[in-house]
Amino acid sequence: MKISTASRTMALGSLFFAITAHASPGQKSTGDLLNDFWSPDRISPFECRFGILNSTPFGLPRCMQASNIQYHLDRLYGIAEANDGNRAAGLPGYQATVDYVKTTLESAGYDVTIQQFPFNAFYPTGDGILQATAPTPTDYVWEEDFTYLSQTEPGDVTGMAVAVDVQLGPDNTSTSGCEPEDFTDFPAGSVAVIQRGACAFGQKATNAANAGAAGVVIFNQGNTEDRKGLINATLGDDYAGGVPVVFTTYDIGAGWVEQQDLQLRVVTNVVREQTETSNVIAETNRGNPDNVVMTGAHLDSVFEGAGINDNGSGSAALLELALQMKRAHPRNQVRFAWWGAEEAGLVGSTFYVNSLSQEEKDKIKVYLNYDMIGSPNFGNFIYDGDGSDFDLAGPPGSAATEALFEKYFNLREIASEGTQISFRSDYAQFFEDGIAFGGLFTGAEVLKTEEQAAKFGGEAGVAFDPCYHSACDDITNVDELALEINGDAAAFVTSWLSLSTRVIDEEIAAAEEAEPAAGARTLQVEQKHDITHWGDKWIK
Repeated sequence: MKISTASRTMALGSLFFAITAHASPGQKSTGDLLNDFWSPDRISPFECRFGILNSTPFGLPRCMQASNIQYHLDRLYGIAEANDGNRAAGLPGYQATVDYVKTTLESAGYDVTIQQFPFNAFYPTGDGILQATAPTPTDYVWEEDFTYLSQTEPGDVTGMAVAVDVQLGPDNTSTSGCEPEDFTDFPAGSVAVIQRGACAFGQKATNAANAGAAGVVIFNQGNTEDRKGLINATLGDDYAGGVPVVFTTYDIGAGWVEQQDLQLRVVTNVVREQTETSNVIAETNRGNPDNVVMTGAHLDSVFEGAGINDNGSGSAALLELALQMKRAHPRNQVRFAWWGAEEAGLVGSTFYVNSLSQEEKDKIKVYLNYDMIGSPNFGNFIYDGDGSDFDLAGPPGSAATEALFEKYFNLREIASEGTQISFRSDYAQFFEDGIAFGGLFTGAEVLKTEEQAAKFGGEAGVAFDPCYHSACDDITNVDELALEINGDAAAFVTSWLSLSTRVIDEEIAAAEEAEPAAGARTLQVEQKHDITHWGDKWIK
């Protein structure tokens, strides 16, 4: 059934009548009226059943109720509780989560695609061990002096410590271990002691393994105060060095360099195995399939917990959005994706984008990402598509997408601010392939500032999500107001773009005119950007 222009006009007229009917003259601002309309205490069971409200950017947010999102979160938490407390990719809790999303979508009439892909499942099974066994026996403290690099191989090795091309002191420009030549005359069977700096951790460890190292300890660079302690880092899903690798502080590593005849023992109690997991993909059967608005959220949790805010919140909101849009009449096809193995390093979304032909990529006009939208000490963050806050803009069309999210928050008179394009979530490969993107984030482990507490409420000096990547990221770790506001924002922008991508088209066209030799969808972002994260972990 095609929805006519007259029907849309009637629907919008009814909508504005409903909004203004809530207000007494002169008493409420536009923001107050929209807040009342988009976030009511309850709605009639018939309001969102026939696809009229569902089909407009002003109506769909009313249909996106936090109580419905919370229902999906309850189901995800129940799945985690029944599966050793987590929904990590490659484990039974994740498969049960996939089954829930698939069944729910199919019950609404969607055709669902399960896209399988390989990845290296990585799970710590116990604390690591780092010891100096000679000349002075010393035990180092787990998670205080050292930690695993994600994707290390398991192992228990002992060997002479051999420092590799280190450069100590403040303002150093270490390239330790970045070149195979750094390991000239390296004694096989030794433990390589490598300094952070310049290149990826996986590259350093692989070069060491190729030179015959039995194990590797990478210590922080020490060139600035913020590069001295421990970090959450990864060797990458494609690490193939085959030896155990741990990370330690600058002070410990620098101290070793001065020691003679130092012998180290490295023990990594982990499971790392090649396995397979999946993405879940669905799309509307209405709308132009050559002009796709794609939206996604990662479906997996970390091994340590149920992942209800990270990222049950984004996954549940996306599921509810798909259910509500099943009744809508978009002009552009809307595609929904629930990504697997994000916590292993954006593996599922990267696999998906890389599996597309250039023709298929060109059909995706924009990708919208929702990763953590219910943080308990939340802020309202929009990805900085125009680069005005963090000096790195997204591909053409990203600035217009950011502006649409800003329009939503401005209409509601709710504070928001830009968040950095850090490549820590599933938009990363879309960015790399020149596809416009945008999305929302309510904060993770970073502490809320005094200024942000004044702007958003909540508590300064406390993390936006104190349970980030922890066992306490459970059903109590979500703020319902954050879910409501950001769920509505997702509905507003997705609905707007499902009807027209004109603002994105115009930005892409302007970029083409500036670079006439480049095609619309092959236009590369002419900016230098140094990717330091892939997913939640440092890669460099």
